[in-house]
Amino acid sequence: MSKRKAPSADNLNQDFCEFLIELADYEKNVNRNIHKHNVYRKAANVLASHPTRIKNGDEARKLNGIGAKIAEKIDEFLQTGKLRKLDNIRKDDTSQAINEMTRVSGIGPAKAQDLVRSGIKTIEDLEKNKDKLTHHQRIGLKYVHDFEQKIPRAEIEKIEGVVRDELGKLDSEYLITICGSYRRGKLESGDIDVLVTHPSFTSETKDKHLAASLLKKVVSCLEAKQLITDTISLGDVKFMGVCKVDEIARRIDIRLTPHDQYHCSTLYFTGSDMFNKEMRTHAIANGFTLNEYCLRPMGATGIAGKPVPVSSEEDIFDYINFPYKAPQDRG
Repeated sequence: MSKRKAPSADNLNQDFCEFLIELADYEKNVNRNIHKHNVYRKAANVLASHPTRIKNGDEARKLNGIGAKIAEKIDEFLQTGKLRKLDNIRKDDTSQAINEMTRVSGIGPAKAQDLVRSGIKTIEDLEKNKDKLTHHQRIGLKYVHDFEQKIPRAEIEKIEGVVRDELGKLDSEYLITICGSYRRGKLESGDIDVLVTHPSFTSETKDKHLAASLLKKVVSCLEAKQLITDTISLGDVKFMGVCKVDEIARRIDIRLTPHDQYHCSTLYFTGSDMFNKEMRTHAIANGFTLNEYCLRPMGATGIAGKPVPVSSEEDIFDYINFPYKAPQDRG
């Protein structure tokens, strides 16, 4: 999904989140330290969803996911308007070049470091060296500035309207949910995650080609409507590409899921990550294992049994004795 986004309209702690995400990018892209990356990202997510403005590090430390070191950074930022650590990172040309490369969708830390070692350090350099890029990376480069823009909720609503109208004409039995932050009621999103299912496709389906056929029909239908403009990849159950209803190109993923796994999938892909972790932990404590595919009871031996029937997200909450939360209350 897209790498770097413009500020969110509904985040009162946006400035803290920005420096935490910059630190997270540095740890992932330059130091290749995924643990520190995850710590910074989790802290940024916690602060982004906090309903009030954080006034100091002590207040931040009361939140789950904010430790002493991050609290110190918040205090330093509030007192000085900057961070010494970030100033030093920004002065390092190699670090800056690696982060510049990872602005492009499809370019990860390893590829970025390879490009920088070969002397490619800017987006302009990449434009002159497209032969070094994969198909995905070329599309990422083509739309690098578009993909960095947040998508207003009203625009996703327009995209959702087109998807529902066109797939309804194609086959009224398709079920469609746009997941992610959009389903959680956020004012802006980074990209568009569409979950699709059809009653003819279940986890018991023996026809290996059915899923690919169903997904291809969906993609072809939306291409014919000129909603989808570019394909990054098209597999049996997942499409990655680009769509456009206004002037700006947007990243869109369409995932086809078996009909009997649909509600576990909508729960998982709606998020947030922290809410999903909380649900999985609660499921285990109540004798179940939960993932994006199914909910299964754990036997006395610790081996998961057969998936239980799920006909709604509420069923999942009921099985594990977890109070139901509407999507907009999931962080």
